[in-house]
Amino acid sequence: MIDAKLVQIASQYDAIQAELSRPETAQDPAALKKLGKEISQIEPVVTAWRELLDARKQLAEALEMRDTGDAEMHDMAQEEVRSLEAREAELIDHLRIKLLPTDPNDEKDVILEIRAGTGGDEAKLFAAEVLRMYLRYAERHRMSAEVLNADENGIGGISEAIVEINGHGAFSRLKFEAGVHRVQRIPVTESSGRIHTSTATVAVMPKAEEVDVKIDDKDIRVDRYRSTGHGGQSVNTTDSAVRITHMPSGIVVAIQDEKSQIKNKAKAMAILRSRLLDRERANAAAAESAVRRSMVGSGERSEKIRTYNFPQDRLTDHRIGLDLHSLPTLMDGDLDKLIDALSNSYQAELLAALSDDGAA
Repeated sequence: MIDAKLVQIASQYDAIQAELSRPETAQDPAALKKLGKEISQIEPVVTAWRELLDARKQLAEALEMRDTGDAEMHDMAQEEVRSLEAREAELIDHLRIKLLPTDPNDEKDVILEIRAGTGGDEAKLFAAEVLRMYLRYAERHRMSAEVLNADENGIGGISEAIVEINGHGAFSRLKFEAGVHRVQRIPVTESSGRIHTSTATVAVMPKAEEVDVKIDDKDIRVDRYRSTGHGGQSVNTTDSAVRITHMPSGIVVAIQDEKSQIKNKAKAMAILRSRLLDRERANAAAAESAVRRSMVGSGERSEKIRTYNFPQDRLTDHRIGLDLHSLPTLMDGDLDKLIDALSNSYQAELLAALSDDGAA
C-alpha cells in the first residue's frame, strides 16, 4: 500500500534528521554530504505525505460535521468535504509520481553507438543520417557532442559510429532511442524505383566514470597499431590506434580517431567502462519482472522500435503506436515531441505497475 511506503519513508527521514543532529556527524564532511543528499531526495515526499495526513484529518472533521443532522451545517460541510476529497486525490496522485523508481543514470552523459544493419550501402547511408539526427538534437539542446570513432564507407555512409553526448539529463532524454531503426524508401542507387527496407541499430549507454566501473589492469590487453583510412591507406605514420580487449567479458574497443595514442586509449577506456556499465544494467533489467521488461525503456538492441517511411512522410514508433509526419524535420533533430511521448508512456507504465503492487 502507498501509505505503508510513506510511513517507511517518513521513519527514514526522521532517522536521518537524528543522525544529522549528532556531534560526531557534524565533524564528518563525507557523512554530512551523503546524509544531506539523502534527505534532499526524500524531504519533498515527506512534506507531501504530511500535507496528505493533514487533509485527511480535516476531511474526517468535515464528514463528522456534515453528518450531525443539522441541515444548514450539512450543506456548508458538504462543500468542504468535496474540496478536501479533491485535495486528497490530488496529493495521492502527486505522491504516486514521487514514489516512482528513479534511474540513477538519468543525469549522466551518453555514449551512443550507431551501426548499419541489413541493406548494404543504403543501410550505411541511413546510419549516417541517424548519426546526424542525434548530433542535430544535441545541438538544438546545447549539448556538446563528439564523434569518438566513425567507420566511413567513402560514399557518405557509415558502418559504425560512436558518439559522446554531454549535457544535463542527456541519458534521461536519449535512453528510449536504443533498438533497431528501420527505414523504407527508394535508395539513391536504385534505378528501378523500388522501395527498399534497411536498418540501423542504436545502442544508448550512460557514460561511466572511473568511480562507476573499476577495471583491473590485469583484465585488459592493449594493442597498438597504425591507423588506416578508406581502402587501407595509412592516415599517419605512428602506431597511434588503440584496441583494448577486456578479457573477462570479451568486449573489444578499437579507437583510431586521434593522432595521439594517449587520447585514443582514454577514449577507448571510456567506451569500455560504459559498455560494462550497460551490461550491468541489462543484467539487472533481466532480473526484473516481466512487466518491467515490457516497458518502453527496455532498450533491447534487437527490438525493432521505429520505422521511417519516406514515401509516406511518416515516422512510426512501434512501442507506443505513435505516428508523426514531416520526416525531414524529425531527421534534422526535432525529436522533442517523440521523446516526450516516450517518457510520458514510460511514466504511465511505472504508475500502473505501482498500482498493481497494491497502491491505494
